[in-house]
Amino acid sequence: MSTPPSIFSYRPYWAKRLLPTPVLPTSRAEMDALGWDSCDVVLVTGDAYVDHPSFGMALIGRLLEAQGFRVGIIAQPDWTSAEPFKALGRPNLFWGVTAGNMDSMVNRYTADRRIRSDDAYSPDGKGGTRPDRSVVVYSQRCREAYKDVPLIIGGIEASLRRLAHYDYWSDKVRRSALMDAKADLLLYGNAERAIVEVAHRLAAGKNISEMRDIRGSAFLLKQTPSDWVELDSTELDEPGELSRHPDPYAMEPGCGDKGHVVHNIREVPRELRHKVVVRMPSYEQVRDDAVLYAHASRVFHMETNPGNARPLVQAHGNREVWLNPPPIPLTTKELDRIFELPYTRKPHPGYGKARIPAYEMIRFSINIMRGCFGGCTFCSITEHEGRIIQNRSEDSIIREVEAIRDLTPGFTGNISDLGGPTANMWQLHCKDEKIESACRRLSCVFPDICTNLHTDQKPLVQLYRRARSVPGVKRVFIASGLRYDLAVRTPEYVKELVTHHVGGYLKIAPEHTESGPLSHMMKPGMGSYDRFKEMFEKYSKEAGKEQYLIPYFIASHPGTTDEDMLNLALWLKQHNFRLDQVQNFLPSPMAIASAMYHSGKNPLKRVHHEGGDVVTPKGDRARRLHKAFLRYHDAANWPMLREALKKMGRADLIGNGKRHLVPAWQPGDSPTPRSQSRRKTSQTHRK
Repeated sequence: MSTPPSIFSYRPYWAKRLLPTPVLPTSRAEMDALGWDSCDVVLVTGDAYVDHPSFGMALIGRLLEAQGFRVGIIAQPDWTSAEPFKALGRPNLFWGVTAGNMDSMVNRYTADRRIRSDDAYSPDGKGGTRPDRSVVVYSQRCREAYKDVPLIIGGIEASLRRLAHYDYWSDKVRRSALMDAKADLLLYGNAERAIVEVAHRLAAGKNISEMRDIRGSAFLLKQTPSDWVELDSTELDEPGELSRHPDPYAMEPGCGDKGHVVHNIREVPRELRHKVVVRMPSYEQVRDDAVLYAHASRVFHMETNPGNARPLVQAHGNREVWLNPPPIPLTTKELDRIFELPYTRKPHPGYGKARIPAYEMIRFSINIMRGCFGGCTFCSITEHEGRIIQNRSEDSIIREVEAIRDLTPGFTGNISDLGGPTANMWQLHCKDEKIESACRRLSCVFPDICTNLHTDQKPLVQLYRRARSVPGVKRVFIASGLRYDLAVRTPEYVKELVTHHVGGYLKIAPEHTESGPLSHMMKPGMGSYDRFKEMFEKYSKEAGKEQYLIPYFIASHPGTTDEDMLNLALWLKQHNFRLDQVQNFLPSPMAIASAMYHSGKNPLKRVHHEGGDVVTPKGDRARRLHKAFLRYHDAANWPMLREALKKMGRADLIGNGKRHLVPAWQPGDSPTPRSQSRRKTSQTHRK
């Protein structure tokens, strides 16, 4: 995997002399104040505009500005007409459209499909400020406003919908977002390399329809180019479990029926293998056959390593969605420079005193890395950011600590987080670049930590020490998710974390206690949790601190039985955990667990029509029951739990003793003679 030229090596566009701006303009008046007659790029986002690197559209905007382009932002426009999309005039080069930092459906609906009353990315947390499937709706309005302007969609919503995907909210398989948005390009993942290349090509007069070689992009074709060879995908799952480094090339004839199709890579001359594209089952096929959907999910995830991924092609009617391999990860120098662009680190001044909850949450936190090699099947990080960790340098992180101290209003000396998708993966990597480039494992830490993974977290210890020594900094907390199975590999790290960087409570996510759900999540067993807990308590005691672990669990995940949830509830009671907030599994588009939920099959293993079924809690009642087990202490759940325990043959867990899970009585019931007697005795004793 060769490193491409730096994204900062392009010759700046002519407008560089007019930049940077105090804040990217959001209105004609702001453009006039800057002396602009037009914008080169107009970015449309479902989030409020916060000029901070944690907000994707601000980061992309500032990056394009650094390339010399005049960038405007239309944030949370009224989508009922095209007029708000004309606010900044016709873009000279392209529209860039995103739903925002969150998928619009996840943002608006709970796991039970109930509408949320608030939106953390809106002023004062106001809900209803973006449409469902925002990328599609915004794209339609952009076309209505200026239909001849190239249209590019991106962000997490587009990333997770780049191919045919299961949509939980409509309970059906939907087409690629490219089809519904009618976009010219879809850029997936953290798309800095792609967006910079597209912008400079368009500025040089190239047509967007000619841009077919950009990594991290997807686009529509009428047919596969004649100089490409199609490799049929339908037997790619035959070698067995992906976690065992399968040979993806041992294939038999399948359903590919377009272009020059082969069924074994050895049929292709070596000099032509860079011109091989994997033919996926069509949208119509995966829509109508859930097993083929599971197969497609398996194949898709096999082709996500930038070092060995091949293009994918999937028919949608008489059109083809072509997906290029993932982008090459950014270097540390590139990432440093991106995070040190001239952000104001504040919401746009037009919001006045309105609070933006998502900003309040992150304004004193620092993102130190990207990516996650955990591969949890329910998580979207891997599909979006990839498995290869992209690190910022220690010096750059410390400079951001100082910037927060000097520029962020309300700073009292506490850094709320040094983290990222996973707090303790900073600077962890494969020991051999050749092995990494050839690897098709979905996780570096499941079922066990890979022997090729560099797991030393001592550099992170040094970073923590340096960060808390910055003048003006009182405390540095770690609030991002922690991989405790990695943490225990470096006891010095656990000691440093527990002694200096925990604010009384540390949240970690074992997700479950039982092997069935954990294997379908690709999460470690509870042995790792127990070892971490022992170390946590030991080092807390040595530091003279009373600190607690707060575990997170998921209910209703594919592969979870009622018995699994009962055992989890008993574990919670045994350890005296009473969870206030619990999470029901939410099938996000393109996640492996979502394929399990939809198909009832396990894409981590061979996918067949017969056998290999995954137990999947579906329906409101089943999901409510699993959630109720997590909140066994809530009296509102006791009637449902009593009924379930009786059906499961575990009525022995109903009663008023310590060994019981739920009591036999219900608040508001008339007292029994025995309870009346106990109450009378108690009253007499008090006298």
